[in-house]
Amino acid sequence: MTETITPVNDLIKAVEEADSASKLFLAVSNLAKVRSPLAIPTLIEVLGYNNPGAAVAATEGLIALGETAITSLLENVDDYNYGARAWAIRVFAGIGDPRALQLLLKAASSDFSLSVRRAATKGLGTIKWQQIPSDTLSQTQQQILDTLLITAQDGEWVVRYATVVSLANLYPAVHNLDLKNIIEKTLISLRDSDPEIAITTRSKLALQNLAKG
Repeated sequence: MTETITPVNDLIKAVEEADSASKLFLAVSNLAKVRSPLAIPTLIEVLGYNNPGAAVAATEGLIALGETAITSLLENVDDYNYGARAWAIRVFAGIGDPRALQLLLKAASSDFSLSVRRAATKGLGTIKWQQIPSDTLSQTQQQILDTLLITAQDGEWVVRYATVVSLANLYPAVHNLDLKNIIEKTLISLRDSDPEIAITTRSKLALQNLAKG
């Protein structure tokens, strides 16, 4: 039996013409599955819709497209719709492309939205180090650590937890012993001063792995 392949333009049109939340989710899911660069503008637009299901599907589709989607995303980050901005940051975190680093640093340390700060903080632990020039790697890691020291003091637990995860991810990539010591001390301080983090299994495992290292 021959499978019928729907042209990308028709899938985009289905998203544009969806007249219910369920139809929009289905249309976006179908569009995301084709992994076509032609779908990028529409998937980015969906991030700003008031439809979490469709936004998740669009986010997953953009992450699957990877580095191809980065330029368009950077050019279309919504400064006014914090919901759309949070979804875009999740895409950056999922891809790990260093081109989004400055945006992540700023969002993690100063965005007013909890969801944006959390997503950006998590994204700082997913950067693809192999894509950063060796002569700037140490400086870049210092920038990230400086920002994570700020997010470690965030008033929201979920941001502090994202900080723990990112610090644990940063630790094995760092070769500077001074930076490693700062990461260890920060994680131990968070564990000792923050009961919610101390009882988090993943945080415990992160600290145990540091102790073994």
